[in-house]
Amino acid sequence: MPLPNYFQDPQILHINITPHHAYFIPFDSVESAVKNQREFSAFFTLLNGEWDFAYFDRYLDLPEDFLHFSFSEKIPVPANWQNHGYDHHHYTNVNYPFPFDPPYVPIDNPCGLYHRIFSLSPNEKKRYLLNFEGGDSCLFVYVNRQFVGYSQISHCTSEFDVTDFLKEGENHLHIVVLKWCDGSYLEDQDKFRMSGIFRDLYLLERESHYLQDFFIRTELAEDLKSAVISVEVSFVEKGKPAQCREIAWQLSDPQGEILLSAVTEKGFHFTLNEITLWNAENPQLYTLVFCYGSEVICQKIGLRKIEVKDGVMLFNGEAIKFKGVNRHDSDPKTGYVISREQALQDLRLMKEHNFNAIRTAHYPNAPWFTELCDEYGFYVIAESDIESHGTNAVYVKSPETSILLGVKTEINHEAIRQQTIDNYCYMARSPEFNAAILDRTYANIERDKNRSSVVIWSLGNESGYGENFEQAAAWVKGRDPSRLVHYENAIFQHSAHQNDLSHLDFHSEMYTGTEELDAYFADPHNRKPYLFCEYLHAMGNSCGDAEDYFQAMERHRGAAGGFVWEWCNHSPYLPHSERMGYGGDFGDEPNDGNFCADGLVTADRQIQSNLLELKNVQRPIRAFLDEGKVWLKNYLDFTDAEELIAIHYQITENLHVISEGYFDGIKIAPKSTALLPLSLPETDKDVWHITLTYYQKIDRGLVAKNHCLGFDQLCFSSQKMLSATQMKKAEKPISVEENTHQVLISVGKMGYELDKHRGIITQISCEGHPWLNAPLDFNIWRAPLDNDSLIKAHWLAAGYYQAITRAYDFAMVKQENAVEIRMKCGMNAVSRERILTLDVTYRIDAQDNLSIKIHAKKTPHLPFLPRFGVRFFLKEHFQQAEYIGYGETESYLDKHHVTQLGWYQTTPKANHVPYLKPQENGSHVGCQYFAIKGEREGFSIHCDKTFSFNLSPYTQEELGSKKHHDELEESGSTILCVDYKMSGIGSNSCGPSLKEKYRLNETQWDWEIRFSPL
Repeated sequence: MPLPNYFQDPQILHINITPHHAYFIPFDSVESAVKNQREFSAFFTLLNGEWDFAYFDRYLDLPEDFLHFSFSEKIPVPANWQNHGYDHHHYTNVNYPFPFDPPYVPIDNPCGLYHRIFSLSPNEKKRYLLNFEGGDSCLFVYVNRQFVGYSQISHCTSEFDVTDFLKEGENHLHIVVLKWCDGSYLEDQDKFRMSGIFRDLYLLERESHYLQDFFIRTELAEDLKSAVISVEVSFVEKGKPAQCREIAWQLSDPQGEILLSAVTEKGFHFTLNEITLWNAENPQLYTLVFCYGSEVICQKIGLRKIEVKDGVMLFNGEAIKFKGVNRHDSDPKTGYVISREQALQDLRLMKEHNFNAIRTAHYPNAPWFTELCDEYGFYVIAESDIESHGTNAVYVKSPETSILLGVKTEINHEAIRQQTIDNYCYMARSPEFNAAILDRTYANIERDKNRSSVVIWSLGNESGYGENFEQAAAWVKGRDPSRLVHYENAIFQHSAHQNDLSHLDFHSEMYTGTEELDAYFADPHNRKPYLFCEYLHAMGNSCGDAEDYFQAMERHRGAAGGFVWEWCNHSPYLPHSERMGYGGDFGDEPNDGNFCADGLVTADRQIQSNLLELKNVQRPIRAFLDEGKVWLKNYLDFTDAEELIAIHYQITENLHVISEGYFDGIKIAPKSTALLPLSLPETDKDVWHITLTYYQKIDRGLVAKNHCLGFDQLCFSSQKMLSATQMKKAEKPISVEENTHQVLISVGKMGYELDKHRGIITQISCEGHPWLNAPLDFNIWRAPLDNDSLIKAHWLAAGYYQAITRAYDFAMVKQENAVEIRMKCGMNAVSRERILTLDVTYRIDAQDNLSIKIHAKKTPHLPFLPRFGVRFFLKEHFQQAEYIGYGETESYLDKHHVTQLGWYQTTPKANHVPYLKPQENGSHVGCQYFAIKGEREGFSIHCDKTFSFNLSPYTQEELGSKKHHDELEESGSTILCVDYKMSGIGSNSCGPSLKEKYRLNETQWDWEIRFSPL
């Protein structure tokens, strides 16, 4: 029995499925329907569990009599078979994992054969509906060895009426799942590609004449005080549309009080006055219950209104900002299989870190997911299961390919760009895939149309633009005018097509910078809200420009906010291991490496500094100083701060607490400011701060009482730097020994050795015990960040990674209480020009202190530097460090808003941040003091201005050379980097270039570092 070729025919999308309709589960009582625990419904039979399974490398290897196959293996359902020893994981971002030959897929197309037996006593007066909530990529369904039907769309529900195939007693269910089908050309999302039945599979028992679909529409009055609610219903009898029969219904308010009830024989509508509105801050839900025959159906309703007026997105009349995140279904162990508990963990973490919106990237989530968003308060962009990004990788004749072919040609960059765009729009304009794109749109909208949290429909992702999406957008607007429509790739236009954007409500872009946002609103012709559907690419040590984006969006009322890419790393466990992998670790080709490790949390939901940075940037309340007084601004859209937020304050002088207290609540209307009723001390000296920490004062939804929502730390003194008071030490005689190669200066128990030719300190010793394992050298390199992936090529070309110091001259001046050594030095790399010219003065005084004064000049045309500073290779026993700076989370020029100026302690291992792919980590900016101690002694560091430091057991060379964290080898030294400045973090792994203000791009600078033995 060979499989029919439906899976390579885009005109055959489904066979024998019921029409796409709203998700709901019937119950047998009002009480159980309101509780909405579907596994306890008398009409719901879950078919999850252990199934018989057989895997075949090619679907052609499926036996002719596979419906009588003798199974020897088992697999859980739901599951991805790659997580159970079959096939292998494959990560690709853009490229299709198979030849681009639509609608055909490879002959070597793996498949899985599933089988289970379930017992049933069918009621001849009932209908039985078999539901698959997710199967990748397509399903052939057989009941009692008879073909029932076929379906695709991996992330949408496929429902089959199997009534006529069932029998009394044991029933056999066989399912064949193919890894690829023609629909795979529309499922080229940036993710690990996994296969199998990955969501719940269940049987519903329905009345013979049953309610198949309903659509609840809410129309709010202009003053938002009343609403007209209309309910459209459709019935089916024996698979055919049927007349509506008597329905009893009741509506309860958010407190559970019944407001209305009636009996009707068709759809109905009614008006509600003095309504309670739904929003993400306070998600109030009404409850509508239908009773029909033996079935009771419950639907929660949130009353809200989203619209665009004068180029501004309004929600319940307010111009809100999405503080959003893109979320994939992903887990290192279970893959695409996500339970309610796992989803709730994500939602709780999002709420605790001040997110209010989710984009279901890039497909519908499980149908119960948006129920949770209704309940706990998230604005949702519900996206169709469409992405054909791989068309963008089809051959384009470019200068590079012409050179390879030996063809001399003038470069026409615009023609190349347009040809790439035309390729990109292939599926969007293909008549062959028109039905599939529309069908996927219908499936998304129809299933979730009654979800209050869904405020925007998204047509898909990264699939170009053309007639197919224009038809989809027009249909969506006609079917559901109450919501907005989004599609980012409408910015691309095929050379043979004029885009129609009339049904799209946003100008949406990915990874553009704040400058582009400002330019958009500077043009009076732009009349749509601007949405960052993806921004702040959170890959590795990232999200350096979070505060800049926040400020830019606050500048423009028409900026609708953004959705960070993305929530979690995609990093499956390697086979028989707890080690997480990424592209290429599974023998997968082609692959996109660790581009999948771009989450705010790790794959197993460990919080990373990117998430903490976003949390404080998105805090619901902010403080600022004005004329010596502290003001607070409430950034909530609908909630008075007094209702939700308590404030703890602490006033410090030179970081010592002088006073502290607590405000249980301060009345601040949404989007308004108020004065903090607190007088600040008069300051004429020292450094004074007030730190305000914001706590949630009540339990609400997923966030518990006393949860910290964020903080502000404000300096209200004219003096910003703490006094560098140092203990006065007795002066000691200075002795100097000099030879051709070096100078040895001894002061008391300290010794300093300098290389006269290289211009660097080669050893520091105390009582004859050396402190260094390698010379103290100048340092301009860092272990490349994921965000350095583009600029790194320029850094490598300039030789920064192998720069070494040499001296051009040497002069020593002996003073009464010190010795000064003055050198002109250069930093150079093999085969490259000089990078830096350094005028260096080493000064060693009679109190055994070392100071290094540097005047640096950078060769102007070279790219900006990763960093400039000095690097110590200390003996490994130097472990206990303390510092005054921004901690205790890592901090950088542009990524420090989650940190506070304070006094902290750390060690090399504690300071290290274990990113999946090693890179620069653990630095601390804005430091005013650093000290470290070894077994017997230690030293402190001061500079003439704030500095950055990093403490690690790993060298930057080691971090930059290894692909996985667990491959790192400790250096045997304590590596201390003290920097005049390090360039910022940004988000350039897939985003704008690092802003000029965060680059170390000065052509010259002065810096002094002071080293004092303790």
